Amino acid sequence: MNALELDPVLVARARELAVRAAQPVVDLARAHTTVSVERAVLRLAGLTGTDPVTGGEGTVTDRVPWVNRVVDAVREQVGLEAGVALPVWHALAAGGAADLQALAEQVGAGTARFSVPTGAAAERARDAARDAVAAGLARVDANHRRREELVATLGDPPRRPWIYLIVATGDIHEDIPQAQAAARAGADVIAVIRSTGQSLLDYVPEGATRTGYAGTYATQENFRLMRAALDDVGAELGRYVRLTNYASGLCMPEIAVLAGLERLDMMLNDAMYGILFRDINPQRTFVDQRFSRMVHARAGIIINTGEDNYLTTADAVDEAHTVTVSQLLNETLAKEAGLQDWQLGLGHAFEIDPDRRESFRLELAHALLARALFPDAPLKWMPPTKHMTGDVFRGYLLDGFFNLAGALTGQGILLVGMMTEAVVTPWLSDRDLALRNVRYVLDAAGGLVEDFAPPRGGFIDRRAHTVLGEAVQLLERIADHPEGLIQAVADGTFGITRRPPDRGKGLDGVVRLAPEAYNPALELMEREAARA
Repeated sequence: MNALELDPVLVARARELAVRAAQPVVDLARAHTTVSVERAVLRLAGLTGTDPVTGGEGTVTDRVPWVNRVVDAVREQVGLEAGVALPVWHALAAGGAADLQALAEQVGAGTARFSVPTGAAAERARDAARDAVAAGLARVDANHRRREELVATLGDPPRRPWIYLIVATGDIHEDIPQAQAAARAGADVIAVIRSTGQSLLDYVPEGATRTGYAGTYATQENFRLMRAALDDVGAELGRYVRLTNYASGLCMPEIAVLAGLERLDMMLNDAMYGILFRDINPQRTFVDQRFSRMVHARAGIIINTGEDNYLTTADAVDEAHTVTVSQLLNETLAKEAGLQDWQLGLGHAFEIDPDRRESFRLELAHALLARALFPDAPLKWMPPTKHMTGDVFRGYLLDGFFNLAGALTGQGILLVGMMTEAVVTPWLSDRDLALRNVRYVLDAAGGLVEDFAPPRGGFIDRRAHTVLGEAVQLLERIADHPEGLIQAVADGTFGITRRPPDRGKGLDGVVRLAPEAYNPALELMEREAARA
């Protein structure tokens, strides 16, 4: 039961405005493709591996993924306006290569030739591409079913919120024992942070990696290894342990596909994070995020959005309504892509200056507003970072208050706060103390969500309604502009960061689709979504 009673007319108005504001983004995504979307199609069809680049003495100096080689070759020879599927499977039908891998090797040798087929040849290419991609989606579907079987067999954590802990040493073989130790200490969700800068790579590294900086590279093999390790510890503990990574940056669609193929359970996937905080081109991001979210919907993956990041650059009180607006827009775009309420880990954070009077009451108001607006979503509640000073005793206290706010307001996913935030990368002992903090609060006060109901007209109730009213006013301004959300991002509405649609990294990878364009993955995912 929600502790706040929001005006249903105002809530309906907010959602109506969010749909209007988001429509230009949906139209943009439907009319374009990107190099990463097309590479994701090839990954679903089973193309893996890398093309080794050798130096003067025959030593391997680099490795380029085959999906990059093929998409780049198609683009160079015929363009990507029709997508990659028609030219690739037309080339296969011509008999020059036995399979997709052999065709990729011809590309590496410089002997592959592509053209966009028409008539009966185009129909044959469509059929072959659809069959190949359907096999990949069948594997995604099987992983979705397997997750449900394991949850039914092992069981879910006995309480909410789920405890979410970050592990990332840079070395996947060091991450695994740390992740298993964290699960034994009470973590329900293990998040493996990506290596610094991976979001700006326009390719996905290959294989098990041991050299990440401040994080571990997101690769298919790293996903497979960590998934197997968490399955082992889950069987030991008698509960399913979830795995999270990041589907953001320039390879959002591809990483979403790899997550589906390796049974990840949650993915960081925000409509605007890469635009605002990595200066990735808005058009590139909006096209990529729609495809990636369709994959997540099909795979049964919970997305985590990044509204908490706005409050690291903007004031958490003055700009609270922008978080609510972003949550409503993320909800709209996610549902358009086929995600359901239970998959919407919408983000918000405990980032109000603790020296501000009534800061905890304000935090409760903001958290309750999110809970009331999205009653069926597993909201992701983020700990304090901006105002952590290096005083670990003060930090531990703030994390305790954060945990209490999560318990009182019924959050779904609670990221473990570290008292050493902004000081050092946490040691295992730091994580252990942080988990003890969470466990104590949830064991001692977890049931208070049933009792905590701020009085109508009181401080918390008034503050929540103020933020909602300000959010509706902002949505009205955004929806009234012909470019909607695209213009709002350019104007610096979120995180006080301006990002115009014709600037930023990755714009050269965006292509407007031609009338004859064909993407078998989109066709199959949209068809399945229509049946649901």
